[in-house]
Amino acid sequence: LALSALVSFTMYTGRSLAGMFNYVSLEQQTCTALDYMSRDIRLANQLTGFTTNKLVFVDANPTNQLIFEYSPDDRTLTRVKEGQTNTLLTGCDSLTFSIYQRNTITNSFDQYPTSLQASNTKVIQVSWLCSRTITGSKLNTELVQTAKIVIRNQ
Repeated sequence: LALSALVSFTMYTGRSLAGMFNYVSLEQQTCTALDYMSRDIRLANQLTGFTTNKLVFVDANPTNQLIFEYSPDDRTLTRVKEGQTNTLLTGCDSLTFSIYQRNTITNSFDQYPTSLQASNTKVIQVSWLCSRTITGSKLNTELVQTAKIVIRNQ
């Protein structure tokens, strides 16, 4: 009886610790990804290509492109800059980009949508949901991470 109680307690403690590690890992990864995106998008010169899962910018150096792309098959968000590809997020269940104009809607903090024209874009909104598994099943899911980032150089 004591042995079964000890085994049960050990398994419960192991799952709890694994869950806490997953939350820490998710939080660290999302903060790092958002830091890279915020810095790079703010310094970019212009958005030149847009889909709901891919952004293409003219970088601060006009001869370079900056690309952020979400792959739903791989569940990853990648950043391509100066020919180098970095994976910013893994285990990403969903991610969407939205684009907006500079002008804010009266009596709100929202901006007007750009009608999918990349050249009019001043604000980029990104939202994602990432998750991790413990013993093969999804037990830890981070709530949706959402941010609006302003292109300063445009």
